[in-house]
Amino acid sequence: MQKTLVLLKPDAVQRRLVGEIIGRFERKGLRLVALKMVQASRELAERHYAVHRGKPFYESLLAFLTSGPTVAMVWEGREAVSVARLLMGLTDGARSAPGTIRGDFGLSVQNNLIHGSDSPENAEAEIALWFHPEELVHYTSSDAAWIG
Repeated sequence: MQKTLVLLKPDAVQRRLVGEIIGRFERKGLRLVALKMVQASRELAERHYAVHRGKPFYESLLAFLTSGPTVAMVWEGREAVSVARLLMGLTDGARSAPGTIRGDFGLSVQNNLIHGSDSPENAEAEIALWFHPEELVHYTSSDAAWIG
């Protein structure tokens, strides 16, 4: 089964959308295998956003991710990376389709509520950045045969 990292950024936490967003992933059929709330350090934010280093918006990304609590999660399931990204919607909430997380709750490009890994390879690296291996729980859901 494929795993993906999902972060509920400080704006999602501050707006009390954590339960609503988690519910969407659960109803889709993905399985939650790790969950924690963290106050991201600048070092963690720099490592997470290393691909954007040197870009004009880099410092504001770091400031945003470190501005409040973040809920870090690992979801598992068939095509978890692409399924999570479809649930999230486009980066720009104003252009994101209704029914997606960003389409229903966001207007901003930067304060866009949620992060999801963009490839299985990046998911593996990002999960390792936010979680120790022993923090991922391995179990079989009782409804696994019904979801696929």
